[in-house]
Amino acid sequence: MKFHKSTLSNGLRIITVPMHDNPSATVMVATETGSHHESKKENGLSHFLEHMLFKGTPTRPSALSVSTELDAIGAESNAFTSSEMTAYYAKSEKKHWKKLLEVVSDIYLNPSFPVADLEKERGVILQEISMYKDLPKRYVWDVLAKLMYGESSAGRAIIGSEENIKNFSRQDFLSYHRKHYVASKTIVVVAGDVTSKNVLEEVNRIFGMLPLVKKRIKEKIKEKQSASALSVENKKSDQTHMVMAFRAYDAKDKRNAQLAVLMGILGNGSSSRLFQKLREEMGACYYVHTMRDTLTDHGLAAIYTGVDKARVAEVTKAIIDECKRLTYELVSDKELEKTKNYLTSHMYMGLETTDTMAGFYLSEEIVREVVKNPQDIEKEIRAITNKDIVEIAGEIFKDENLNLAIVGNIKDSKPIKKVLTFK
Repeated sequence: MKFHKSTLSNGLRIITVPMHDNPSATVMVATETGSHHESKKENGLSHFLEHMLFKGTPTRPSALSVSTELDAIGAESNAFTSSEMTAYYAKSEKKHWKKLLEVVSDIYLNPSFPVADLEKERGVILQEISMYKDLPKRYVWDVLAKLMYGESSAGRAIIGSEENIKNFSRQDFLSYHRKHYVASKTIVVVAGDVTSKNVLEEVNRIFGMLPLVKKRIKEKIKEKQSASALSVENKKSDQTHMVMAFRAYDAKDKRNAQLAVLMGILGNGSSSRLFQKLREEMGACYYVHTMRDTLTDHGLAAIYTGVDKARVAEVTKAIIDECKRLTYELVSDKELEKTKNYLTSHMYMGLETTDTMAGFYLSEEIVREVVKNPQDIEKEIRAITNKDIVEIAGEIFKDENLNLAIVGNIKDSKPIKKVLTFK
């Protein structure tokens, strides 16, 4: 898995990922801008703008004209907004990659922001906000963000607030696009049966005329916590959803490989410790998983599950006990090897298609800044030892890193707070 990176004189970055045996090609154009780049008044603008870019350009005057042109070559297209990027992509048979680049670049560079479509999409996003609030398994992550990061950009939902969505004007979109959709913040990734020379020529033809503009940087997220923290969003539901999260490391920290293996031991696969404890032994849940979120200036590791409201304190204590055990007890060689195999295998299985490869290298470029191949990441994982796990567990599993967000029908949180500690 090789890639080639180039940078135009105006600062625009190009990543080519040759996949010559793959029948498809993916073009992804992204700006290094997401919800963490927004002010409080702008919260939700990155995501709303993403929706609006598909509504037409001067040469493709409607959403229908954009979709018809992509449908004509059998393409799939979509976009996503995260905390640190907004990306637009299209995927089709490999011979159409230049057309994909042409269309995606046009909507990225030349959106019309038609007023009629803006008003329609405003209603769509307000319904999307309502939908998420009715999905406690999804909404609990917004509760967690608020708990850990408060009023900072990291504490606000990517989709934004209802008040902001109702008040955004067309001028807000024009100004935000002008500030953030600039060459110095733009990355173009092409994955498929392509050469870096051909991709560079096409991208330079389309984007080379963009002026050199100084990149606007986001406000740095500040981590501050001295004791375990709990937030309960009381909501009538049949199941209580909970996320236990620990403050961890930014994407450039060398300890992330250790952390990946640590969280893998706890929650990757049906033989993982938490699956065996919570589901097989206690019968307390249907699902339990772990995850990591590594960003440019902060990160977290999380454990999430859904349980009966009567068992939340019991499950909280069981999770903490399993985490605590890893701070003093060496993992066996067999379990360590199993976890490494699970992590690396799932990484490679997740990179079988051109769109997943494009997304992988885009994320590497934005959050790490120094792009790594999957093989580099595997080497880091393979190098982790039993002692490394004990060491990293001791760093992470502390009260001053510990947070618990809950959405469910919880009337008394005192029993939960009582067991929410490593002491």
